[in-house]
Amino acid sequence: MCGIAGIFEYSVSESQVNEKLLKSMSDVMTHRGPDSEGQWISDNRKCGLTFRRLAIIDLSDAANQPMKTHDNNYSIVFNGEIYNHLSIREELENKGYRYKSRSDTETILYGYREYGKEILAKLHGMWGLAVWDGEKQELFIARDRIGIKPLYYTVSNGRLIFASEIKAILQHPSIKAELNLEELPNYLNYGMTGSESLFKNIKKLPPAHCLTINNRGEIKIDRYWSPFNSGLETSNMSFEEIQTEVLRLLKQSIKDRMMSDVPFGVFLSGGIDSSLNVALMAELMNRPVDTFTVGFKELEKYNELEYARKIAGIYKTNHHEIMIDSNDVLPVLGDLVWHEDEPNADPVCMPLYFLSKLTRDSGTIVIQVGEGSDEQYIGYKWMLRDYNFHNSLWKYYTHLPGFLRKSLYYSSKPVFKVLNQYLALEYLRRGTYNEELYWSGVPIFTPSHQNSLLTENYYSLIGNSWNYASGHYKHADFLNGNSSYLQKMTFLELQHRLPELLLMRVDKIGMAHSIEARVPFLDHRLVEFAMSIPDKIKVPGKNNPKHILKKAVESILPHEIIYRQKQGFWAPVNEWLRYEWKKYAHSEILNSKLIETGILNKNYIEKILRIHDSGRQNLGLEIYSLLMLNLWYKRFIA
Repeated sequence: MCGIAGIFEYSVSESQVNEKLLKSMSDVMTHRGPDSEGQWISDNRKCGLTFRRLAIIDLSDAANQPMKTHDNNYSIVFNGEIYNHLSIREELENKGYRYKSRSDTETILYGYREYGKEILAKLHGMWGLAVWDGEKQELFIARDRIGIKPLYYTVSNGRLIFASEIKAILQHPSIKAELNLEELPNYLNYGMTGSESLFKNIKKLPPAHCLTINNRGEIKIDRYWSPFNSGLETSNMSFEEIQTEVLRLLKQSIKDRMMSDVPFGVFLSGGIDSSLNVALMAELMNRPVDTFTVGFKELEKYNELEYARKIAGIYKTNHHEIMIDSNDVLPVLGDLVWHEDEPNADPVCMPLYFLSKLTRDSGTIVIQVGEGSDEQYIGYKWMLRDYNFHNSLWKYYTHLPGFLRKSLYYSSKPVFKVLNQYLALEYLRRGTYNEELYWSGVPIFTPSHQNSLLTENYYSLIGNSWNYASGHYKHADFLNGNSSYLQKMTFLELQHRLPELLLMRVDKIGMAHSIEARVPFLDHRLVEFAMSIPDKIKVPGKNNPKHILKKAVESILPHEIIYRQKQGFWAPVNEWLRYEWKKYAHSEILNSKLIETGILNKNYIEKILRIHDSGRQNLGLEIYSLLMLNLWYKRFIA
């Protein structure tokens, strides 16, 4: 895991690509790669690449980047890990390629020279990468299938700039940090942005996409992989065969991700996913697994320490714990904003920060995490709830005549607003206006909320969140015209909340402490298989979350771990924002430069704060999302 950045000036009269600028772009990402750094500039000085290295595979200088071919025609910077690089290396060596290192980077470089962008189909792993083709005078960048690694870019005035983190792009003198108003509704609704960042003109390369730009400025963006693998046929498989295959693929994925020349371990919450990581790793190791857990000093209801300790005891792990409280967390909120690049409304970023620090301080550099399981096996309560609701009352309501639905909506709207029941009102609104029920994730400020949160001059932005979700539904139909509603729900998770909220919190917060996170549940072969499982097998009843996975691991994990009520990794924002952080949060939000712009309705925000302070409703998530938004604006924009 590393930090990459680069510049391609395809039609700039006087090139600004120089070593000093490239170094400033990499230096701002030193946390992503404290082990070494380097720059490369093409002979015509039109393209420059820069790199920060966190050494994981082949710790020698021979694996340093940027790396180039022997004839200097191809150069690469790469962030990530390729778990099957040795088998591809053998194939390339048989074709005559001669290696100077043991690194996976060199395999991608030669693979791109030999196969072009088709090399991506051969890779198993995670990546953000860029290759300069000196013969064609074109730049190629790509992000892994699931979006585990970040990759941002901007194009303007004859220049493309890319980087692993936005702050590196902002080092370029031509780039000014400005608020992207079009993405603000997405952040307010989803807790993260959509296809673009919250910085104006800075975009994200979507998961499973690659971009090619030539010296005429012609840009081509392609999707190179789909989770809908039409070659898989699971409808004729028995339930036992399906669960056996899920477990086989997961075991292979965990084995693959144990490739490392540095110490590795597991983030352990005591839930089924992290516990399964520990159990399956323990089978493959001749030493204790290093496990890491975070808890809260006073608010015991948020802790899962009992279960984490139980797993640590069963598998005799080398267990590490850290306990935190509001006084520990408050001073690092500014650091979180800096490392996240753009605001992430998930409060889990806070305990994750301390968990990552504990891990690095222990000497562990690579960590296995459990992200991706809930999305594929319908482990979230709200996901199961919306799926069941879609198959019952939703169908009846959406089949009512349009005039009757509008009459019901507008007559009940004032009541819902007085009761502050905006989420229920939002679902009624979606059904009234023929929008899809499920938009991905847990909504924070829905369009119904935004009607009160945004001031009148910005009402035109309110539809952006639905337009973004609608685009994913259309994309799912394009990739698989026969996809079920459950498959579409999963596709939305894979395309948006998972890569842009959950995986970005793991990447950005982990890299704040120079550790690499690996995600066994998101091996693309496992994702393809899970997506192909028929709905009736994946969700056999109205209250059976993760049914397949639970059954598959009954012989591996204790029953009380598998079937205990899901608690979820969280943080006590309701309590902290009602008590210890109340004065701080009120001041940072209500007196912020963002409030001064007039975009947000200060009176409505004050109402939210009053309701939360009174204890009538828990609105900690809403307030936390506004706090992080305002801290971000203060750090980067104001």
